[in-house]
Amino acid sequence: MQSARFNASGNAAAKVSYTARRLVELGHGSTGTLGLSRQDARPQAGDLVLCRVTEIGQHKSLGQAHGKRNRLFVGDTIVVAYGARYAPDQFEAEVPGDLGPCDLAAGGGIAGRVVSSHSRMNPPTRLQPLGLVTDEHGAVINLARLARPVVPALAPRPRTIAVLGTSMNAGKTTVAAALIRGLSLAGRRVGAAKVTGTGAPGDPTLMADAGASRVIDFTDLGFPTTYQLPMPQVIRILRSAITDLTSHQADAIVLEVADGILQRETAALMRTPEFRADVDGIVFAAGDSVSAVAGVRLLHEEGLPVMALSGVLTASPLAMAEAVAGVDIPVFEPAALSDPSVAGQILAGAIAGGSPVRDESGQPEDGTRLTDRTDYADYTDCTALSQDHSRLADRSGPLTAESVA
Repeated sequence: MQSARFNASGNAAAKVSYTARRLVELGHGSTGTLGLSRQDARPQAGDLVLCRVTEIGQHKSLGQAHGKRNRLFVGDTIVVAYGARYAPDQFEAEVPGDLGPCDLAAGGGIAGRVVSSHSRMNPPTRLQPLGLVTDEHGAVINLARLARPVVPALAPRPRTIAVLGTSMNAGKTTVAAALIRGLSLAGRRVGAAKVTGTGAPGDPTLMADAGASRVIDFTDLGFPTTYQLPMPQVIRILRSAITDLTSHQADAIVLEVADGILQRETAALMRTPEFRADVDGIVFAAGDSVSAVAGVRLLHEEGLPVMALSGVLTASPLAMAEAVAGVDIPVFEPAALSDPSVAGQILAGAIAGGSPVRDESGQPEDGTRLTDRTDYADYTDCTALSQDHSRLADRSGPLTAESVA
């Protein structure tokens, strides 16, 4: 268990959440140098806060580094970060305007004030803030201050595939992990990143387990969540993640973009020149056939290079058949994506007949649009590829990372 000690708390150690893990990684709190500020200041997104658990609700455990979860009990003190949350299947939350009672809006360690919730959710776990976390000089510690330094990349950016989806729990993380697995088995050194979403340990841990040589997410770059961030900051996260992975010798990159393509930040990001310039192909994850057809059509209309369709819908042969009939791209079960030949073809653009080389604006240099390419027939049997390459092959639906975050 990661923990930290505070000057004012004697021998009691506070549990440190995933979002606040850099506090421990950088050595803060191991010698009792951390303090608390109880001034009546308005919290900012990313400010670390020491809270006491006053009531156990929806989230009964606190996510920690490396995918670990620590059971919560009333009376526990925990270090979390203030942040907003967008989760249609769980909670919508905002950063409170004061240090009054608030909620554990996400199990990865987000303190917020829940403003709406899915009908199947229990009430959120309740927190009593004890003060903002400060350093030995009394300065409030924000995640931005703990961000990993990004080393400039000297090598060219490797080919980059982004996984987008229709919604939360559409199977994006499963698809990304399967693709990482397939590329790793093909001999690639895969860098992986989750560039938007809510801080949680499950997704990065699964990416690492699938074979990624390095994994980074927005919390490493100083942000607890990306909901309500200005678009220049979201773009900076995207480019910083790619730069970091490139500088660590990745020769293929897989990105996960959280939530659905109608979510505000996702919708805005995928329309930016930076996204179009830095992403060579998209694998789309969908929860059902109707959203699959509509989502692929929307991405095509935006001129984005959609290479393949996958996700939860592939758990149903009937839904999969409907999707195959309604889209002009191949449809794969996650098991097929973990096959090195299929993953390699997607990376190279071979699935779509060869992805055109794009100029700096992200547009094809030869004037073609990937959506005009319809030579997919040779790949329709890929859904039945061998499942011997990975345990991921047994999973056709989303893993628990998205469901329990």
